[in-house]
Amino acid sequence: MSRTETTAQDRAGAIGPGRLVLVVGPSGAGKDTLLRLAQVACADDRDVVFPRRIVTRASSSDEDNIAMSPDDFRRAGEHGDFAVHWEAHGHCYALPLEINGDIRAGRTVVANVSRTVIAALRQAYANVVVVAITAPPDVLAQRLAARARHSDGNIADRLARSVDDSSTHADVTILNAGSADYHGRQLVRVIRNECWGE
Repeated sequence: MSRTETTAQDRAGAIGPGRLVLVVGPSGAGKDTLLRLAQVACADDRDVVFPRRIVTRASSSDEDNIAMSPDDFRRAGEHGDFAVHWEAHGHCYALPLEINGDIRAGRTVVANVSRTVIAALRQAYANVVVVAITAPPDVLAQRLAARARHSDGNIADRLARSVDDSSTHADVTILNAGSADYHGRQLVRVIRNECWGE
């Protein structure tokens, strides 16, 4: 079971005016690939921020996270160093507290998060856009098998995982079964709040 907690509660109102773009979806959907393409496309835009997640797992070519031991992660959480944190697949994940300053400055923050944190983030931030990235089940299975990361745990368990909560409904869905470049451009349009369509 995943657990979530947010520390972004300094409100007489939700944190804004910037946008928080949450990228969610099942393991193997290609979230990190599309995020990397979007980050390259937005590299010259100082108003778009892609924070590095803090994870109790080593960084890899698949994910450029900030690695932290479970004990250090727990202490950082107790110290209030995270904007949000959660547990999934036997690891702890967090977004750094600094994203709050970016959003208050009017920037767009783009992050890959668990679907279990959407409800808390919709309450804590004024302008949240949820982008669901998905793919057909056979494509998800092939991608997870090709990745073969031991820390991912059981592939069948990851494919079977679902989150049944109306708050997780996406504002935009990208079916990532074709060209990564094409779908990366779709994600960039959402990040830039541009009109949908080619």
